[in-house]
Amino acid sequence: MQFTELDSPSLIVDASIVRKNIHEMIRMVGDANRLRPHIKTHKTAEGIQLMIAAGIHKFKCATIAEAELLANNGAKDILLAYQPVGPKIERLYQLTKTYPKIQFSCLTDHQQAAKTIGIFFDHHQSMIDVYVDLNVGMNRTGIAPEKALELIKSIQRIAGLNFKGLHVYDGHHRQVDYAEKEIACNEGFQQVETLIKAIEKEGITKPVVVAGGSPSFSVHAKHHDRDCSPGTNIFWDKGYASICPEQHFEPAVKVLTRVISLPGVNKICIDLGHKAVAAENDITKRIFFPDHPYLRPISQSEEHMVLETDEQKSFTPGDLLIGIPYHICPTVALHECLYEVQQGNVIKEWNVMARKRKINI
Repeated sequence: MQFTELDSPSLIVDASIVRKNIHEMIRMVGDANRLRPHIKTHKTAEGIQLMIAAGIHKFKCATIAEAELLANNGAKDILLAYQPVGPKIERLYQLTKTYPKIQFSCLTDHQQAAKTIGIFFDHHQSMIDVYVDLNVGMNRTGIAPEKALELIKSIQRIAGLNFKGLHVYDGHHRQVDYAEKEIACNEGFQQVETLIKAIEKEGITKPVVVAGGSPSFSVHAKHHDRDCSPGTNIFWDKGYASICPEQHFEPAVKVLTRVISLPGVNKICIDLGHKAVAAENDITKRIFFPDHPYLRPISQSEEHMVLETDEQKSFTPGDLLIGIPYHICPTVALHECLYEVQQGNVIKEWNVMARKRKINI
């Protein structure tokens, strides 16, 4: 069927643009082996398979379900970019036993948390690779670089753990001016370089470094001493397109929505509520309509969004609108599937399998 026959709200994906974005990621780093893309954006088997077909085999994820989806689809090296606590430790262990040929690893940033992980794996005569998560200014997770050496030395003494590397997420660098962003990223990374020297001085094997996300990808891609882990780049969105003009990716996923009411003068209501598009940003930065750039969101509820227009263009209930989300990652997680569209026709459904907290394990 034609995509215009889809019920709304829906997400439509152009696989040809996804492939272009993947190849642009590889072009920017120069070597697919330096890529460890995060799959939190797409959460689909199709997205994983397209990257593997392009020569990418290392991945990053945030949930056990995402890790399982990667394992089911041929990933060779999977980093759980999360410090497992509680039941997640056992679930991670079960993944390593179910897929013994896959290299699994996880993050840690606290001695007691690391010890708990190690005790569990050692109790089961097993071992897990760990990356120490560094806080270089994001202030969300991680240990300060100047305190990390003691943690790393303690990991060396914990049975069940193998210190593998350092994880450096600097998503707080969102300067639109690339020169400013590059300076800020490089200054932040100096703490990491100092730590690496201290690690080697202790006689510990030089760590693998996984650095950056989507906003700082263009900076870290230029440095061959680290792996890069962009996530949003596979689909892209209006938000990153606005703050990363130096990155030449295209929005591959768009929102299909319809006018459902005309509540007042210069106002239309569409069926794009909180349940269909990421709503954490300011109301003006949730959706952009490239064919109608004058449409301004002014309110939103669970099932509705009211748009204001000062143009003469008239709308009728049932009219179709195509928008680009400002934040695609949580938007995808709100939908059960994406509809792959080719030449105006729906040819396939991509199941957003890893939106679930649990697949099997």
